[in-house]
Amino acid sequence: MLYFHKELKKIYKYDYNIQKEVGKKNLYKLDIGLYSDKEFVNPLEVIAKKYPNAILTDDSAFYYYDLTDVVPDYYYLATSRTDTRINNDNVKQVFISNELFSIGIDKITIENVEINIYNKERMLVELIRKRNKIPFDYYKEIINNYRKITDKLDIYKISEYISYYRNEHTLYDILQREVF
Repeated sequence: MLYFHKELKKIYKYDYNIQKEVGKKNLYKLDIGLYSDKEFVNPLEVIAKKYPNAILTDDSAFYYYDLTDVVPDYYYLATSRTDTRINNDNVKQVFISNELFSIGIDKITIENVEINIYNKERMLVELIRKRNKIPFDYYKEIINNYRKITDKLDIYKISEYISYYRNEHTLYDILQREVF
């Protein structure tokens, strides 16, 4: 289990006691102010604990939904534009406007860790929006995998998500042409 320093202070009362537990290897310091009772911790668990309001998006979401077999170099986390900057070399932060931030969020369990992630429908809209910014073969791989699961997608959700963008007619045309 992961603990913030302030949570441990409630249990052990003093920093000295926390350091004693670290010395005995009953606790392990993972990062500034973050401890674990296990030596090796799943990085997803650390991300979920440190950034509880962030949402997995982009390459990370495509990978965890099995829409690509390309393991992302970073954890792509979406945050609101008003959130503070994340200083972590393993994280790429994507700032999203407040109106769009909370649309299409799911909680799923990956590797025994419950995380926030945008649903497949929202990620399809994001993929189409960013199609010119990502490598062509990567885009084609994900689109082909979306074609295989079209019967499981909620078309109404996709239409709703597209309606939030100014170029909704263009996005809808691309969606019809590429996926359905």
